[in-house]
Amino acid sequence: MSKILVVEDEADLARALAINLRKEGHDVVHVPRGDAAVAAVMREEPDLVLLDVMLPGMSGLDVCRMLRSRGVSVPVVMLTARSEEVDLVVGLEIGADDYVTKPFGLRELIARINARLRRDSGQVRGRLGRVPFGSVVVDFDAHAATRSGQSVDLTSKELDLLRVLIEHRGQVVTRQRILRDAWGYEEAPTTRTIDTHVLKLRQKLEDDPTNPRFIVSVYGKGYKFVG
Repeated sequence: MSKILVVEDEADLARALAINLRKEGHDVVHVPRGDAAVAAVMREEPDLVLLDVMLPGMSGLDVCRMLRSRGVSVPVVMLTARSEEVDLVVGLEIGADDYVTKPFGLRELIARINARLRRDSGQVRGRLGRVPFGSVVVDFDAHAATRSGQSVDLTSKELDLLRVLIEHRGQVVTRQRILRDAWGYEEAPTTRTIDTHVLKLRQKLEDDPTNPRFIVSVYGKGYKFVG
């Protein structure tokens, strides 16, 4: 059984989500306000957070940003009634794992939640286990990394991105492939979010982020992991 924290201020929608998620065998905790969400995550330790963007007290974007700044890597699926490109891009760049626009079908949403939970538990992807390169050791099973013996905080999305690159070690991985394998999107309005995550990975893992040794760019095509 997985525990899902639903952060949604629309009472009818929250009730419908809770009923259907419980039918799927999940434990559901609900909070209606953004300013209560971070404390609820720390208290309940959910396996996934279903997070509305427009919330009283604090926006879902700010909640997600605060969770990631505290090193909380729980998967976050964001809900929004707004479909502007900027919302999707900002949500992904601050560490959301998926993004669903209202109105949506409950069955589709639950299928995406279940897929995200399976992926995070390692049931979908092959297990890489412990991967050393240079002064870095990444333990995908433990969701942890060290550099020169010091702990490095990687978000779940940064780990997903790194996993995709390492799984195709020595091969060029296109942005479209990264979006599909790490984000679950067949296409997206911009690739800037990928570049932003690559930049953050380099800053955390490379000795010289401006002259990367392991995560290299292939102009006009994508990225390649060398190591």
